[in-house]
Amino acid sequence: MSSKDDLARRVAADIPDGSYVNLGIGQPTAIARYLTAGSGVILHTENGMLGMGEVVADEDADWDLTNAGKQPVTELPGAAYFHHADSFAMMRGGHLDVCVMGAFQVSATGDLANWHTGAPDAIPAVGGAMDLAAGAKQVWVMMTLFTKSGEPKLVPSCTYPLTGKTCVTRVYTDVATFQITPDGVRVTELHGIGFEELASRLDVPLMQV
Repeated sequence: MSSKDDLARRVAADIPDGSYVNLGIGQPTAIARYLTAGSGVILHTENGMLGMGEVVADEDADWDLTNAGKQPVTELPGAAYFHHADSFAMMRGGHLDVCVMGAFQVSATGDLANWHTGAPDAIPAVGGAMDLAAGAKQVWVMMTLFTKSGEPKLVPSCTYPLTGKTCVTRVYTDVATFQITPDGVRVTELHGIGFEELASRLDVPLMQV
């Protein structure tokens, strides 16, 4: 089983050099820590910054520089700032190569549910997630594969309200990495679990590389 840092490192390694990338709130923000200086990857945040660096500790923070989750971040040479509306135009206009988001559920066909569980005390707040899901060229998900009670989060169809339909192409989890293809769900990496055991714990048919 992979740690959150291992997971972030794997995702960072798969991002093509020179990509424009949005990292969602939560676990995906750790990816910035593992992007190499020579990769040319440029991070975008929907609150109006291009050229974002990694999250920093509060004692090192410049609170005029934050990501969409209100965490303090660094700025890289050449960073730019712009209006919120311009930031969303970049997202909606197909100008981002990759976005990486967390999820409550991902379906076998790539549907994404990551903003609301339907719990009566939850506060609905989809934010920019639907814009990213619809506008990014590739949508990747970074999550634990099972809930705390052991329920799978990769499912035949989502039971939570959808953020986007057929948008997810890759799912990175602590147990395995999956590719969502028109032919089905393909397992590309396993982490401390065998294929047969993994398949027995999911209701989604799996294919091996």
